[in-house]
Amino acid sequence: MKAYSAWSVFRHALTGNRHWPRAWRDPEPKAGYDVVIVGGGGHGLATAYYLASVHGIRKVAVLEKSYIGSGNTGRNTTIVRSNYEQNANARFYEFSLKLWEDLSLELNYNTMFSQRGVLDVAQSEGMVERYIRRGNAMRLNGIDAEFLSPAEVRSMLPGIYEDSACRYPIHGGLYQPRAGNARHDAVAWGFARAADSLGVDIIQGCEVTGFLQEGERIAGVRTNRGDIRAGRTGLAVAGSTGHVAGLAGLRLPIESHVLQAFVTEPVKPVIDTVLTFELADFYISQSDRGSLVFGGELDRYSSYAQRGNLPIVHDVLEAAVTMFPMLGRVRMLRHWGGVCDMTPDGSPIIGASPIEGLYLNCGWCYGGFKATPGSGWMFAHTLATGAPHAVNAPFALDRFERGYTINENGAGPFFNLH
Repeated sequence: MKAYSAWSVFRHALTGNRHWPRAWRDPEPKAGYDVVIVGGGGHGLATAYYLASVHGIRKVAVLEKSYIGSGNTGRNTTIVRSNYEQNANARFYEFSLKLWEDLSLELNYNTMFSQRGVLDVAQSEGMVERYIRRGNAMRLNGIDAEFLSPAEVRSMLPGIYEDSACRYPIHGGLYQPRAGNARHDAVAWGFARAADSLGVDIIQGCEVTGFLQEGERIAGVRTNRGDIRAGRTGLAVAGSTGHVAGLAGLRLPIESHVLQAFVTEPVKPVIDTVLTFELADFYISQSDRGSLVFGGELDRYSSYAQRGNLPIVHDVLEAAVTMFPMLGRVRMLRHWGGVCDMTPDGSPIIGASPIEGLYLNCGWCYGGFKATPGSGWMFAHTLATGAPHAVNAPFALDRFERGYTINENGAGPFFNLH
């Protein structure tokens, strides 16, 4: 990678940073591709990368209506884990976690993946039983899991309340040491650069406005930059899935809801793992810059807006100072909202749609960021072969019709939408 002197950096800043070399090309859309992927977030970019690197399909376009990573990829709390109880979810997210472990080397780009662990704190006797059951299920699927005693949990959490008779007592915790978090924008940039280097066209400012249909088959997309034909078209647009699928006349069993997140001013290291407190509707970690990043439950109304409402702000901040009284002295800098596409069973949809030529990658609920490499790998396999891999086969759309739901709701989120 080219090095720049201090003067060069200063000169570029004075000219508006207009002449830096691009990390990926800015091509004009071609008339047609083997595969068109709608959505330039982590899942769409990962799909394009694995299509090119694993399957040798390089005539691929990723269409993004805004800029790369402008959706949920840049609006999440960056948690990566595979602590799921249901077999289908456990196998899928563990596959994804194993890809995370070598992703920086694979992409030749530092995704800042930190395996600092994820700790689900049990705050009732019932939660102890549930977390032990989930931990046993994880270990049966070859996933690391430890159940910690109350003393072991408190030793990991300096600054947490100590009164065992308080509203939210600590009864132990389920710990996955290999879990952690990563830098969300670095993941998007790494996949974009790697896909581009293999010949994938990443086309920003290209909004899909409709679909090209030949009989009962989708033959491409209509965009604000012209029609683009495609052998196969994949949707990876997260919270906008219902809207984009509707352009093809397809109604899906999903709802879009806002999930807010919050970040504080930087402070000295105080939390060295990722923590969830289910009874308090709260989870928290500390970023590499020292900021505390945290969130809570969904906003309870359907929305496509990337912003939230004040009741959730109140609830999350109240939970923060309840769990960690010291946070009452820390300033909150900003908050944002990501749009989650929620399925009835809390598990994703990865596979063919009822319309020939159109494939779906959606319904990620709370699990979108952690699934990024695994989702891309599986969706690429499905698009390349026309059939699902054994790992993503359970996540077919028709499972809701057949009664084979994977009812887990994210392995510990705080609000059962349906």
